[in-house]
Amino acid sequence: MLNCRQATQLCSEERDRPLSLRERVALRLHTLICDSCANFRRQMDFLALAARRFREGRRPDGDDE
Repeated sequence: MLNCRQATQLCSEERDRPLSLRERVALRLHTLICDSCANFRRQMDFLALAARRFREGRRPDGDDE
């Protein structure tokens, strides 16, 4: 079982490379029982989406006036 430090490391690494099956399963199991790490992962998803929209010149709320 992963600890929180390992889980957040994998959350960061999954932005740069595909995780192995073992890593994906371990991260999924950890985030099922750890609300803090699940929240961290959602925040990483949100930041990645906001950065992508910024690069594309789109507004963060989705309105492109």
